[in-house]
Amino acid sequence: MITLTKYKNIPLLGFAAYSGTGKTTLLEQLIPELNQADIQVALIKHTHHEKFDIDQPGKDSYRLRKAGAHQVLVASAKRWALMVEQPSDQFENKPEPDLSQLLPHLDLDKTDLILVEGFKHEAISKIELHRPALEKPLLHPHDPDIVAIASDQDHLQDYYPEQIQCPVLDINNIQEIALFIKKLL
Repeated sequence: MITLTKYKNIPLLGFAAYSGTGKTTLLEQLIPELNQADIQVALIKHTHHEKFDIDQPGKDSYRLRKAGAHQVLVASAKRWALMVEQPSDQFENKPEPDLSQLLPHLDLDKTDLILVEGFKHEAISKIELHRPALEKPLLHPHDPDIVAIASDQDHLQDYYPEQIQCPVLDINNIQEIALFIKKLL
């Protein structure tokens, strides 16, 4: 029986793959499916970009952050976002934050499932996304935390007959992936 990693009793499920495999695209389609099943989803995404903005140049939050505010919290009735700037001398040679540093910022009272994009080396339950045409090796079975593989290749086991020891899902069948996740909750 497959069980998911939990953070303070909230199931945690990662989506791991090499760049260009379609993690974000899959999650964009999967989250509405889970919402339709009354599953409230929180998401943590890892990016390899040193600098990224969630607000737009010229907007007040952007201008205040660029002016030197180390924390900018933007709030409305519909959403809020917190951006924390790391001084450049503090993030040079500093490792990427790990999940244990990011998870405490989530509001768990409004969360049934935490999805994680990236962080493929974290020890959490994961679905691996694999496209053989990209000619990248499988993460599974070298990663014991992978609970399933979603692939665009029919009969993936034929390509890796002795390596695959977990369920294989159709990466293009969002309903199948959502059903698999719902059964794990």
